[in-house]
Parts: sequence; C-alpha cells; structure tokens
Amino acid sequence: MNTVKILIGDDHRIVREGLKQVLADAPEIEVVAEAETGPDILARVDALGGHAGLDAVLLDIALPDRDGMDVLQALKKSWPLLPVLMLSTYPEKQYAVRCIKLGAAGYLNKSANPDDMIAAVRKVAAGGLYVSAVTAEALAGVISGQTARAGADALSHREHQVFRLLTAGKSVGEIGTQLGLASNTVSTYRTRILEKTGTRNDVELALYAERHARPPSGD
Repeated sequence: MNTVKILIGDDHRIVREGLKQVLADAPEIEVVAEAETGPDILARVDALGGHAGLDAVLLDIALPDRDGMDVLQALKKSWPLLPVLMLSTYPEKQYAVRCIKLGAAGYLNKSANPDDMIAAVRKVAAGGLYVSAVTAEALAGVISGQTARAGADALSHREHQVFRLLTAGKSVGEIGTQLGLASNTVSTYRTRILEKTGTRNDVELALYAERHARPPSGD
C-alpha cells in the first residue's frame, strides 16, 4: 500500500488535530507536516520538494496573514502538479468554483462527513478532482453559461478577498495590511463591492453575506 503524504495548512490547532484524527482512520494517509500561516505553508512545501515529497495539501481559505486563495495560486505556480484540497466553513456556492478556477483539486467544507473527507483526500491525491453535488451543479452552470453573474458572484478575485474580510469585521486598514494594499485601494474595492451587491454600508454588507451563506429553506 502506497503512503499518501499530506500537509495540513490551517491556523487553528484544534482544526488540524481534528483533521489528523479523521485521516487516522485511513491507514495509508500520513500527515507529514503542518503549518499555520501562508508563508509557513509555502516554506514547508518547498522544503519537502513539492509533489516529490507530498501527495496533497489541505489548505484553509481563511488564513490570518495571507489569503488562502493567494497561497493556492502561489502553490500552483511553483508546484503545478501538487494537488491542493481547499477547506473552509464558507458556503460552496460562493467559493468552490472560484477555488477550482484558481487550480484547486477540490473544495470541502470543514463540517463534512469524515468518510467524505477521506474520500476527498484519496481522490485528489490520486490526481482526480473532488467536487460535491452542490459544487458540480455550480460548475455546470458556469460551463453552460446559464449562471448569471450577479452580486457576490460578479466580484473579481481581489474584490472577493476584500468582501470576505469586510464581512468578517476587518477595517479598511487591517485589510490593507493583510493583503498588502494601500488603504485607498481597499476603499476603492469596498465601493465596487457595495455597488455590485446592492448594499449601502458595512452593516448591510454583513447582512447580505449572512443571508447568502444560508442554505435555501425547503417548502
């Protein structure tokens, strides 16, 4: 049985420990490294020789010092053959397609069933693409051109990063520091985001994000 070597990139120790506990049920999967920050993740992957020393990276979207999607892009640039499975608490409809477009091999919610987590790791490590039914539907809509780009879906990659940080309660200055942008640049992105989402201020934007994060209710 070939060993599947994994690096977990997440800033919360309890999440990393939980993931390791779940993956321990798969005897062939071995977590060989962990990292808490974007720069640390990139350094660890480089030290392990990218795809030569790893079979996949499990990468959180919400990292404290460098956006997970930026880290994803950096990984794919340096190690294009290394599969990256994105992990998040954010809704699939808003993030999964974006991540896959940036080169991710899959997208999984952190609350996923343990069996689904193991299946996802096995799939991407074997060179496949892991998508849930929700993600598959969203991808199909994009491919067919039937999905109209509106609201948060119409945001550019950088606008979406600012959108996520604004709705997490970050100030313009804090966002600028985290993303390496001038405050006036962040303010420009904020204005575009408000226009595209039809909101007037940060409070309405937060309510908009919360509303669109909820799964649709049944009749």
